[in-house]
Amino acid sequence: MFVPAHNDKLMESAFTSNADVLLLDIEDSVQPDSKKQKARDNIIQYIQNNKFKNRKIFPRVNDRESGHLLKDVYQLTIDGIEGFMYPKAKKGEDIYFFGKLLETIEAEKGFPIGTFKIIPLIETTGAIINIKEICEACLNRTIAVAFGCEDYMTDLQGKHDADGQSIFSVRSIIAIGARAAGIIPIDTVHIKIHDLEDLEKNLAIAKKLGFEGMLVLNPKELPLVHKYFSPTDEEIEWANEIIKHSIEAEKKGQGVAVIGDKFVGPPMVKMANDILLKYKKINEYDHI
Repeated sequence: MFVPAHNDKLMESAFTSNADVLLLDIEDSVQPDSKKQKARDNIIQYIQNNKFKNRKIFPRVNDRESGHLLKDVYQLTIDGIEGFMYPKAKKGEDIYFFGKLLETIEAEKGFPIGTFKIIPLIETTGAIINIKEICEACLNRTIAVAFGCEDYMTDLQGKHDADGQSIFSVRSIIAIGARAAGIIPIDTVHIKIHDLEDLEKNLAIAKKLGFEGMLVLNPKELPLVHKYFSPTDEEIEWANEIIKHSIEAEKKGQGVAVIGDKFVGPPMVKMANDILLKYKKINEYDHI
C-alpha cells in the first residue's frame, strides 16, 4: 500500500493497516520537492519509534535523474527498512546502477552486501520492451516487479478504457517477464478506489494472468486483494488431494497418479506444492 510519507495523518493510519508491504512514498505523491526531506525524516522517526515494528517497509525513492535519489537512499539505508521501490525504470542499467549504489552505501555503513532489496516499478514504454533485463539486472536484490499503469499510459499517449484492454497485453508481458526471472509480479493500482466491484473484476483478471499481488492506494481495498491472492479453501483441498495421490502413486511405483479420469503429472504436483507453500507463508506472516 502506498503511503505519502510527508502526510502525518496517513502515516499514523498506515501502521494500523494490514497491508503486507508499506510503500512509504517520497516520489510522486510528495509535492512540492521541499516536502521530500520531511518525508524522509518521518520515515526515520516512525521506524525509530517502533511504529512499524514487524512490518515490511519499502520506501518508494526518486529515480536517478531526479536529483533526490542519493539523499533518499543514504538517509534511509537503516535497520527497519527492508528495501526500496525504484520508479520509472527504463532498462536494466537503471536497476544495475541502483543495486551498485546500494552496495556502496552498505559497505560504508557496515551492512552485509545485499541487505536492501529492490522492487522495480514498470511505468514506461521502454521498461516494457526491456522487462527481462530489468528483472534480471540485479537478481540478488530484486524480489518483485510492479506495474504502474498511470505513468505508462501517459508515456504511451494512450487512453484508459472501461474493460482494461489498453493495459491487458502489458500486464501479461510484465507477469511473464517476472516469472521468467523467478521473481514476483505485482499488478498496478486500481485507480477507482471507491468502485470495489470494478476492483474485484480486475483482481480476477490479475490472478489469471499470474500476478501475486496488487498495489493499493486505500485500506478499504485490502480485504478484496487479500482474498484474491490468498489460496481458497477449494484450492487448498485440491492441492492436498493432488499431493496425497502423487505420494501414493510413487509408493506403488507408478509414474503418474490418476484422480477420476485425470492424470496427475509433475506440473500439477508443482502447482499443488506452490499453493500449499503460499498458504504456509501467509499464515506465518499473519502470526508475526
